[in-house]
Amino acid sequence: MTNRRDFLRNTALGAAAIAAGTKWSDVLFSYPLGKPVGLQLYTLRDDLAKDVPGIIKKVAEIGYKEAELYDFYGKPAAEFAKLLKDNGLAAPSGHYMTNHIKSNWQKHIDDARTVGMKYMVNAILEPNERRSFDDYKKLAELFNKAGEQTLKAGIHFCYHNHNFEFKKYGEGTAFDYLLKALDPKLVNFELDCFWVTHAGQSPVAYLEKHPGRFPLLHIKDLKGTPPPSTELDARRGLFAEVGHGSIDWKPIFAAAPKGGMQHYFVEQDDCERPPLESVKMSFEYLKNLKV
Repeated sequence: MTNRRDFLRNTALGAAAIAAGTKWSDVLFSYPLGKPVGLQLYTLRDDLAKDVPGIIKKVAEIGYKEAELYDFYGKPAAEFAKLLKDNGLAAPSGHYMTNHIKSNWQKHIDDARTVGMKYMVNAILEPNERRSFDDYKKLAELFNKAGEQTLKAGIHFCYHNHNFEFKKYGEGTAFDYLLKALDPKLVNFELDCFWVTHAGQSPVAYLEKHPGRFPLLHIKDLKGTPPPSTELDARRGLFAEVGHGSIDWKPIFAAAPKGGMQHYFVEQDDCERPPLESVKMSFEYLKNLKV
């Protein structure tokens, strides 16, 4: 199974598009906080590698209205944008690596605008990019500059966390440092609730303590209650369909408006059943979740 870093390394709109016949009232009263359910397409990476149009169609048929991208599968941005639009999907956000920032960043920004993105997100740090606290200091400078460039195109830059950012350096963590060092006018965050929880931290506490810093959320559930870890361990057996794991989602969504949430995306790094079945289970839970 190909991992996210391999996909992103090798590969180079704000409101949801509502499918024909869907009433605004259906959306408003069916989903948490009246916001449509989004899906990070990385969850379906193996299926998409075989049949992009067919899988996009199935995602829309499940009921998802938004998709977060990590790849265009060799298609021009305009062609991929049309495929999403034809299926009633919007793509408000996409994932990128630091090597994208350092090479042809303007081209990635132009493609993101073509697709209709409002957010471009650093997906994950390579191990050699996070060996020391000094590495995070250099990254903060890089990300602020990247945010300046995206902002000129009307796109906001964000940083997506895992659990390794919660490793302690002195009195604080790398994540706490990034919250201070990244200019909120230029860079905010996509809070991955799974990885925060797995690190032994509270997503609710971060949403409440840092108002407006988290326009994006990853809604990903934890299987059981493994011991907290700040070492990346995306292994089989850790991930559950949303609503079928140990994370309590109601308080997270209740705190999300204070944190600034604009969009949220289901993601499951590893599925123990067919991924389309998993994302359908997550959707069915969320569409009925009342906060």
